[in-house]
Amino acid sequence: MSIFNAKRLSVAVVAVVAFAGAQAADISGAGATFPYPIYSKWADAYKQQTGIGLNYQSIGSGGGIKQIKAKTVTFGATDMPLEAKDLQESGLVQFPMIIGGVVPVVNLKGVQGGQMVLDGATVASIYLGEITKWNDARIKKLNPALTLPATAIAPIYRSDGSGTNFLFSTYLSNSYPKFKETIGANTSVQWPVGIGAKGNEGVANMTTQTDGAIGYVEYAYAKQNKMAYADLINSAGKKVAPDSDSFQAAAANADWANAPGYHLILTNQPGEKSWPITGASFILVYSSPPDPAATGAALKFFDWAFKNGAKMAAELDYVPLPDSLANQIRNTWKTQVKGVPAT
Repeated sequence: MSIFNAKRLSVAVVAVVAFAGAQAADISGAGATFPYPIYSKWADAYKQQTGIGLNYQSIGSGGGIKQIKAKTVTFGATDMPLEAKDLQESGLVQFPMIIGGVVPVVNLKGVQGGQMVLDGATVASIYLGEITKWNDARIKKLNPALTLPATAIAPIYRSDGSGTNFLFSTYLSNSYPKFKETIGANTSVQWPVGIGAKGNEGVANMTTQTDGAIGYVEYAYAKQNKMAYADLINSAGKKVAPDSDSFQAAAANADWANAPGYHLILTNQPGEKSWPITGASFILVYSSPPDPAATGAALKFFDWAFKNGAKMAAELDYVPLPDSLANQIRNTWKTQVKGVPAT
């Protein structure tokens, strides 16, 4: 072999190796802890099939928005959808990926999952510091069959900017005018009482470790950690339990086609079977991606999840998006994300 041909061969080999490395590079994302259990499950299955991994930082919706705007990740994830104006100003495209529910969890001796019933006004009063004991008359009225101790209530809240905070504080604001006036709804709010913890993981752990605690986490965390959750009275005045059916009922009337940037809030939806703290988790990518190949790889993963991830989502009591919505989102990719190959 001539020296010239040997050089050509070595260059070709380097090029092939570089291309293969680019193809196998992990997808980078950061944000909401709400969907982390299902993203993790999807990522394991996807890597087994394709060899491509997902490097997802479960840091909260606020962190995800910051990181995608700083262009340090390929996609951001948030449970508080950005409004169309913010998307346009930032050059971002937003779409829902999964639907789930936030649930109140309690650590009270003798109380098992589904035994306690609460309503929005009562939970808001707890987080305002107005109700401080578990045997308060307002809690006893909702739970006449339970023997409630005089244990002090320890409210646990999210200390980081999070979509779970946004969904929970939106629910409490809609349920109790005083909460709306004094605290309001946002990814970060000033909680007047309680103990802060980072992430759904942190709130779950702190609630489990604190006698008399009440917290709020995405349902998969409650289920995986075998935590005692409370049923809720919804906007129709009916007692409902958290599960995929009640989350699906809340999502059933969502009019995604007429929501600019897919901006929809699913808390306090009408319907006798609707879980009142239901929410979608959203993905953010650039309309003109700084790295089109990386964004294309991310969209291929999300497309795979739409096609293959429904059963895994249901096992964790998330609600997979209907095919009609997934197709609508694919069309959004084609028309709004530039320079990325079709999935």
